[in-house]
Amino acid sequence: MNYQTDSTDASDPVTSTTSQPLSGYRTTLTLLVLAYTLSICDRMILSILFPDIKAEFGLSDTQLGLLGGISFALFYATMGLPIARLSDQYSRKWIIVASLVIFSLMTSFSGLAAGFISLLLFRIGVGIGEAGVNPASHSIIADYFPPHRRALAMATLMLGGSFGMMLGFVGGGFIAEAYGWRIALVSVGIPGLLLALVMAKLLKEPARGTFETQTPAPPPPIRTTAAAMWSNPAMRHLIAGAVVAGLMSYGLTQWLPTFFIRTHDLSQSQTGMMMAGAFGILGAIGALAAGKWFDRLSIRGFQYGLWMLALVPFVSIPFFIMGLFADNLTTAMLLFIIPGFVGNSFLGPTIAMVQTLSPVHMRAVSSAIKMLFINLIGLGLGPLLVGVLSDFLSPRYGEDSLSVALAYFTLVGLWGSLHFWLCGRALAKQQTLEETGNGVSTN
Repeated sequence: MNYQTDSTDASDPVTSTTSQPLSGYRTTLTLLVLAYTLSICDRMILSILFPDIKAEFGLSDTQLGLLGGISFALFYATMGLPIARLSDQYSRKWIIVASLVIFSLMTSFSGLAAGFISLLLFRIGVGIGEAGVNPASHSIIADYFPPHRRALAMATLMLGGSFGMMLGFVGGGFIAEAYGWRIALVSVGIPGLLLALVMAKLLKEPARGTFETQTPAPPPPIRTTAAAMWSNPAMRHLIAGAVVAGLMSYGLTQWLPTFFIRTHDLSQSQTGMMMAGAFGILGAIGALAAGKWFDRLSIRGFQYGLWMLALVPFVSIPFFIMGLFADNLTTAMLLFIIPGFVGNSFLGPTIAMVQTLSPVHMRAVSSAIKMLFINLIGLGLGPLLVGVLSDFLSPRYGEDSLSVALAYFTLVGLWGSLHFWLCGRALAKQQTLEETGNGVSTN
């Protein structure tokens, strides 16, 4: 089954290269970045609060992994599909605004939790609220930017991940030290309600399929979009690579603050500053650089950008493992520079490629299906697997069990590299078929 954009071929290196974004793209992109920033802040702040929550409720690392992973991800991922289908039919703007209100309220209510179960339920509420932000945002951006400008645009959107991480780690750390973890959760929930008011006034939604010549068809059932995605080998490997990269990224990021506190005896505020510098600021710069390089490489063919992503784990994993076992904090932070810089490199390009490979009337649902697997497997299982592995290794390694668990866990990144390479190979085959006039199917 042929599966690609309606009028632009994902393997064609010249299509729409001269097209410009729609007017007002800067304001729209800024608002969407802010929304994503707050969603990540509300999602990630819990990891800097793990020690306080563990002490108050007497939780194990496995239970903390449940709070930071599957409790949020299960409903975030599953609710994303029906909400995304609504985004392909109705106003994407109002879906984002409503999502902001819900997850901001649930984050604030988390500060009122009486125990593990109630906190678990509030985190489920945060997941349900955040489910509507990304698919609708990705679809809007795809209608503001032409195909060969989308990777950098999506990478810019993904800056919200780095900004949210910094806000959650630094702000959450300082507020928790001064006023406790409950006030920290309430404090980061309130700004989302204010942003919802601003977005209701300023966010402008473009017509669907701006850079496609054909009129978008009505959105099909979710299973039709899923079948279309599965029928395309490039899309299959793109999703698989992104899921594995997300698994590693979420598993490491949720537990690194606890690693710094346990291994290097840092306070929450010090840990927040370390995380913001090594993985927030560097991650933001690296994400933008990756998006820019991906767009440049894609002029020759999208496969070259995918092959660039396949190389990243081979460069970063050795430095990360050495940083985990460094004798002192300074050495560890120097070794974390490269992993921090490339840690978010896959985000913008993979999101852009899903939009580029998807027909206009399937874009939001295609994005939601991708996010379903990334969050259900990556965010849902990543932190949990690290916590379980840490508990399993604790009898042998004691306080070092978390470091050893994180080191083992990084190796899954090599699996993701294989899928990115195979995705690039499928796109290269498609481009060869195009150049020889033998059709466009990637099957």
